[in-house]
Amino acid sequence: MKKAVLLLLAVYATVQAFAQSSNLVFYSSGGEKFYVILNGIRQNEKAETNVKVTGLPQPYYKTKIIFEDKALGELDKTLNFNPGTETVFNVMKNNKGEYVCRWQSEVPLAQAAPPAPGQNVMIYTQTAPVGNISYTEQTTTTVITGVPGASANVNMNVPGVSMNVNISDPFYMPPATTTTTYSSTTTTTTSSNNYSNNNMPPQNNAPAMSPGRAHINNDCWAGSTNSSEFDGIKKSISSNGFDDTKLSQAKMIVQKKCLTSNQVKEICQLFGFEDNMLDFAKFAYDWVYDQSNYYVVNDVFGFESSKTELNSFISGY
Repeated sequence: MKKAVLLLLAVYATVQAFAQSSNLVFYSSGGEKFYVILNGIRQNEKAETNVKVTGLPQPYYKTKIIFEDKALGELDKTLNFNPGTETVFNVMKNNKGEYVCRWQSEVPLAQAAPPAPGQNVMIYTQTAPVGNISYTEQTTTTVITGVPGASANVNMNVPGVSMNVNISDPFYMPPATTTTTYSSTTTTTTSSNNYSNNNMPPQNNAPAMSPGRAHINNDCWAGSTNSSEFDGIKKSISSNGFDDTKLSQAKMIVQKKCLTSNQVKEICQLFGFEDNMLDFAKFAYDWVYDQSNYYVVNDVFGFESSKTELNSFISGY
């Protein structure tokens, strides 16, 4: 009996672990090929335009996108997502012409679409795949063609006189014909596990950016969420009958949108219990667009103890 119970517990734990794992999908809308690095570990052996990583046990990862075309540079981003979901990120150019890794969609794993044709699907690994990271560089070769000198022949035939004159000027250079050709060369790194926990590039001593501030820096370049979209957000949260459901949805939204302190204050007012207001206010502080204005959130609390607790939380953040 004891062995049977232990076996059932083990199976249950395995199912729960699987249920809480997540998938990440990266694709480039412009067709650029890239490598995905999660917590310092390269996931795909070859550069691809669409990469799906499954079985991710954690809710956020330090992520690096390395383009095959070295001229496009690299992207560094901390990705935060909900457990048990498949989240899609678009590697694209923003309105400033800069490459970004932007959140696009999220669905529960049970609703995730099957792999697309040509999609590179792999299980999350903590061991970098064997093989070098290849870069493609464009080189331009200019070939100038011309004749380094010129000569002329003059024949004169006059009755009784015959003349043949040859003139040669070694310093004359006629207009050159310029032909430009383009060639593509590929170079590779010298290490087969270029990005792994045991072979990371040198790090500086600056503290790591928190997930919330990384989200604001990377995704909110266009500004905060406008009032029209925010009205829809409030209606969606209010449609839930229970405070706990409102709280979980509000926490998910604040991680995806670019909310201001006043908008966080308005969301707090949707909860029926002050404990939930305080819980959300603490959580949202890292994700808010304008942290310097966060003092306005204190206005929603009826108890001084709640204000004091929030202020202490922010001071020690």
